[in-house]
Amino acid sequence: MGLDMYLKAKKYLSGWNHSTPKEKNEFAMLRAVAKDVPICAQAPSGYLEFNVAYWRKANEIHKWFVENVQNGADDCGEYYVSREQLEELREACQAVLNDPDKAKTVMPTQSGFFFGSTEYDEYYLKDLRETVQQVEAALKCPEQWEFEYHSSW
Repeated sequence: MGLDMYLKAKKYLSGWNHSTPKEKNEFAMLRAVAKDVPICAQAPSGYLEFNVAYWRKANEIHKWFVENVQNGADDCGEYYVSREQLEELREACQAVLNDPDKAKTVMPTQSGFFFGSTEYDEYYLKDLRETVQQVEAALKCPEQWEFEYHSSW
């Protein structure tokens, strides 16, 4: 039990008649893998998605997403995240890693039900370092992939 947070990369795949040959091929590959799933013939499409980042009880990262992506709604919903927002998150984390005195103003912690520690200690800095690494890796996804943030507790 506790705060778990996920960043997914997802790509829309289409098998519609008006789709490009590349799109149809990608959809055919997805269809081959999901051969037992009854896909609607009138709307041949789907999403391919992967978790590209995961945090556990990194409440400062969750607070950043709630304030900068979710318009303050802390409701465990799924939210679209732009590449620009991911770059902003990476820059905020890096700013604190470069100058830990900025932690309380740039990436403040947040208390909550099983949200983990609110101390600005080595574990906090570890969360920031891991966030920079995970976001940099996620941003290497091709441009046609979208990102989505989701939390649960």
